[in-house]
Amino acid sequence: MYINRTLERALKRTSRQFQVVLITGARQVGKTTLLRHCGGQRTYISLDDPLVLELARNDPALFLQRFPPPILIDEIQYAPKLLSYIKIAADKNNEAGMFWLSGSQQFHLMKGVSESLAGRVGILNLMGFSRVELAGKSDAFLPFLPGSSDMNSRLSEMPPMGLKKLYEAIWRGSFPDAAITDRKDRNVFYNSFMQTYLQRDVRDLTKVGDEISFLKFLRICAARTGQILSYADLAKDTDIAPNTAKSWLSILQASGIVYLLRPYYSNLSKRLIKSPKLIFLDTGLCSYLTGWSTPETLESGAMSGQIFETWVIVEILKSYLHSGNSAPLYFYRDRSKKEIDLLIIKDGIAYPIEIKKTASPSARAIKHFNVLENHNIRKGTGCVICLTEKSLPLSADSITFPVRAL
Repeated sequence: MYINRTLERALKRTSRQFQVVLITGARQVGKTTLLRHCGGQRTYISLDDPLVLELARNDPALFLQRFPPPILIDEIQYAPKLLSYIKIAADKNNEAGMFWLSGSQQFHLMKGVSESLAGRVGILNLMGFSRVELAGKSDAFLPFLPGSSDMNSRLSEMPPMGLKKLYEAIWRGSFPDAAITDRKDRNVFYNSFMQTYLQRDVRDLTKVGDEISFLKFLRICAARTGQILSYADLAKDTDIAPNTAKSWLSILQASGIVYLLRPYYSNLSKRLIKSPKLIFLDTGLCSYLTGWSTPETLESGAMSGQIFETWVIVEILKSYLHSGNSAPLYFYRDRSKKEIDLLIIKDGIAYPIEIKKTASPSARAIKHFNVLENHNIRKGTGCVICLTEKSLPLSADSITFPVRAL
C-alpha cells in the first residue's frame, strides 16, 4: 500500500521548473517508490542492474540513446560519468522534467551534480516517513512554525498519541519497512540495513579501511544524539585520529544518517565554526545501534529524554525538507550556559522552542527565551513541545504544544 508523501508536491513543482530533478536521501527511505508513483509512463532504469550499470559507465551516449527521456534513473551515483551526458541532452532539448534521478550517497554524487548540472537540476531531500504522512495528512500542513495559522489545524486533525504509542514510533523509526511492519520484523530490517550500508555505501564507495572501528564509531554517535559534537571525544572513544573522526562523520552526514544542528549566532562566521549538536536522523536506527530491545526499555532508560528531543527535531526538520524548503533550524547556548533547544529563524524573527518529556511544563521551561533580545533579533511566538493533551498559554507570547500534533 502506497502512503502519500509530502514531497510529492515539491517534486511536481520542481519538475515543471528544471530539466533534471534529483532526490537524495538515505538508503531505503522510499525515494524509488515515490518517483515511480509520481512518474506515470516515465521509463524506469535502475543502476543496481549490473548489465545496465556497465552500459551507463562504459558507453553513456549509447545508454541515453537506448533509454531516451522522459526517464527515471535510480542510484545515479554508481555512474557519475552519465551526468555530463545528461547535461548535453538537457541542453539540447531544454524541456522541463526530462530526467528524474535518485541517489543515496551524496558524498560522491553532489560533486558531480554541481560540476555537470549547475542551473539545470532541482535537488530535493527525502527522509523516512513523517508523523503527518503516517497519519494520512501528507498535504495538510505547512512547515512547522509556532504561532502560524495552521497550528490549530494540526491540533484538531492529528490523532492522539500517548506515551506508549509515542515511544513505539520512536523505537520503530521512520524507514518504511520498519515503520509499517510488525515488531518482530524490526530487528531483521535494521540488521539487513546495516549490512547493506556498510557493504555498499561505506566499504565500496568511501574505502573505509577498518569496518569494525567504523561500526563502533557509528554506535558512539548514536549514543550521543542530541549532544554537542566533539570530534576529540568521538576519536578518543573510538581509538581513531580526530581527522578520521571528522572524515567518518562527513560520511554519516552525506549518507543521510546524521544531521548537524548549528548554533545560532547573529554573526554568520561564528555560526559556521562553533560546535553543532549531533542529531541522529532515524530514532529507530539510533535505538537499534544503542541496544534498546523494546519501546518500554527505551522510554524508561537513560536515553529517554535525549531521544525524545531528537525525534521532535527530526519531525520538524522533515516538515521543511519534505516541503522542498531549506530548514532554518538552530539551537542557542551562550557562555553562561543559557540554552534553547531549537530556534526556527524566519524573515528575521526567531521562534524559540523547548522540548520537554513532561505532561505539565511550567513557566521555568521558557525562562531563557528572553535572551534573544540581547541579540537584536525579534522574538516570535515560543512554544514548549511536550506530552500535554492541549495547547495552553505559558506567557503572553509562549504556549505549550502537544507532541502528537507535530
